[in-house]
Amino acid sequence: MSDPKSSYGEPVEEPHGVDDVVGRANEGLADAEAARRDAGATETPPEETSADAADTSDTSRADASADAASTTAEAPAGAEPDPWDSPEAASLDYTSTPAPAPAADDSPTVVVPPVVTPSEPVIAEPAVVAAAAPQPIFVQAPEAPRPRGNRAAAGAIGLLAALAFAVLYLAVWLGVDAIKGDVTGENVGTTALEALATWSLWVPVVVFFIGFWLLGAIINRGRWGAWVIFGILVGVAAYGGHILGALFQAPFWNLTASEGAKLVEAELLAPLAIAAFIIGRELTIWFGAWAAARAKRVTELNVEAQREYERTLEAGPQLVQQ
Repeated sequence: MSDPKSSYGEPVEEPHGVDDVVGRANEGLADAEAARRDAGATETPPEETSADAADTSDTSRADASADAASTTAEAPAGAEPDPWDSPEAASLDYTSTPAPAPAADDSPTVVVPPVVTPSEPVIAEPAVVAAAAPQPIFVQAPEAPRPRGNRAAAGAIGLLAALAFAVLYLAVWLGVDAIKGDVTGENVGTTALEALATWSLWVPVVVFFIGFWLLGAIINRGRWGAWVIFGILVGVAAYGGHILGALFQAPFWNLTASEGAKLVEAELLAPLAIAAFIIGRELTIWFGAWAAARAKRVTELNVEAQREYERTLEAGPQLVQQ
């Protein structure tokens, strides 16, 4: 924007200085003070004192405003307004004495430590967490192997031995009757079928099986020599089974004591009684060899299982990851 002086060529009156504004403001204040004193000299009722004071202050303010307005009016139209000519500047008391500055305090500064209240967060010291002790791992100890027995195998072998005893015993029976002339080629089948339905055949067979199985239960995993030595007991049992079968065949509950004694004496040295003893003795030896071989195999398995158990104990517990 161009300067007004250069545009129109007219002289512009400079604004009044700050000293003129201050002087006029002081004159206005002096006039207001004089008017107040004049008003105070005149006696007025107490009720009007406060009103007069208010009017005096308003008059002083009005005079100051009028002076400022006249000063502003005297300024040329093209000049900028002076901020000291405003009513606010006229109301300022330039004659008042500034408040004294506070004296410097030479006392030592005391630093008070901050007080922690419950409302403030309390910083807890880091707790030292002890390392958790490793938990023990319980491992079930392996069970000791149970030794295998040979009693069941001896019983199964005894069934086969009893079947062989029945066949041989029946053959001897038919042979003895053939020597006597009671059995011929024509009635051999009929005589054999009749013998199968008698107590005299099956009682010795049952007694032989019981004797064989009891001997096998006692020997268990013993060697074949035990069967050879104690096989005589099975022969004796078969011999007694022949005599008992004769008593059942009688039958003994229909016999008197004397008749039963005579029957027992007749069968003591009977060919079938001796045959029962021999057959029972021999079958025990040969079938006992089979049972002894089975017992040997069982013993080897037990020894191997015991060794494996000992190796497992020496190796200790093993952790297996799934």
